[in-house]
Amino acid sequence: MKQRVVVTGMGVMTSLGTDLNTFWNNLMEGKSGVSHVEAFDVSEYPTQIAASIKDFNPEDYMDKKEARRMDRFVQFAVAASLKAVENAKLNIQEDTDPERVGVMIGSGIGGLGTWEDEHNKLLEKGPKRVSPFFIPMMIANMGSGQVSMILGAKGPNSTTVTACATGTHSIGDSYRLIQRGDADVMVCGGAEATIRPTGMAGFCAMRAMSTRNDEPEKASRPFDTGRDGFVMGEGAGVLVLESLEHAQKRGAHIYGEVIGYGMSGDAHHMTEPDPTGAARCMIKAIQDAEIAPEDVDYINAHGTSTPVGDKSETTAIKIALGDHAHEVAVSSTKSMTGHLLGAAGGVEAVICGLSLEHGVIAPTINLDNQDPECDLDYVPNVPRKADLNIVMSNSFGFGGHNATIVLKKYEA
Repeated sequence: MKQRVVVTGMGVMTSLGTDLNTFWNNLMEGKSGVSHVEAFDVSEYPTQIAASIKDFNPEDYMDKKEARRMDRFVQFAVAASLKAVENAKLNIQEDTDPERVGVMIGSGIGGLGTWEDEHNKLLEKGPKRVSPFFIPMMIANMGSGQVSMILGAKGPNSTTVTACATGTHSIGDSYRLIQRGDADVMVCGGAEATIRPTGMAGFCAMRAMSTRNDEPEKASRPFDTGRDGFVMGEGAGVLVLESLEHAQKRGAHIYGEVIGYGMSGDAHHMTEPDPTGAARCMIKAIQDAEIAPEDVDYINAHGTSTPVGDKSETTAIKIALGDHAHEVAVSSTKSMTGHLLGAAGGVEAVICGLSLEHGVIAPTINLDNQDPECDLDYVPNVPRKADLNIVMSNSFGFGGHNATIVLKKYEA
């Protein structure tokens, strides 16, 4: 018999806030976390803005020695996980069997900052000056690895790397592990820290990012005629998932239930999306949830603010939901958080959980002139109260990786 799986804890590290209340309040106020990049000189970059976390001190979450041996993305993963576990009021050593607690925190790119720093050392000072911690700091699995060590979680420990679909795949795969009885608890999501010279240069070279440098707060504008690319963000989003039986046994607060998960591949193009692939993913998630398309009340869109991507996702939603596509509320919270790449799905799953909890949909800000080819209800500029029962979150990554999860208001 399949286990029911519920969300009992959530944690975020974002430019809009590093605690749930601040994060949610800023979303409700329609604030943008985008600003000018200050961490390094961007004067020669076409894009000079990002959704950076400017007040992060890793020593608030770990000792100085530990922090120095972690890339920034790992520090984010640890911080968000500790917050999620605290939010879940879960003591892994006392409340459960640590061998039944797993970790799956992915990253689209991994330790880019560490790679840059150590490569510079290699070129400038030679191979003997490269840190012995270079590899274990940089590899993408170290978010999961460090979190499991710090929490003492001895169950399934894995890492997903599927570009911008990473966070959602991590949550969906964790849902499956609990559903089939391989774990009672999973700490899952995504972490990313790519606001670095090479990260910015690479995406600039692709002409994928907005160059609205004079108006950072208005640069991320999904579904708007003036959109000119995404805005890079950084941070982490982590959920604590539990089997319903385990959560009930310890009297945990339940934010919602995970009821569906879909995956698909475009088999189309390295960077250009295929709406039929994304549509198949949503259809699979709906089928897995054993619901009808018209049961979906809200979709947190991938909605990156790229000319091609937003149009493609709109088409995909129409294919997947049919006539209901014009009835369902859709919003892109990347308009406020920026695009956190591998961490996006984790952060957006948290937003879905909070939306179910509060009965409010976060808006798509900067939607001033809606693209006629993007003709759905994108909840423009102001939040909307709604009786939410079933919500869906989409994530689509370079390489044609698609992931969708479906969450439902918890009913005993």
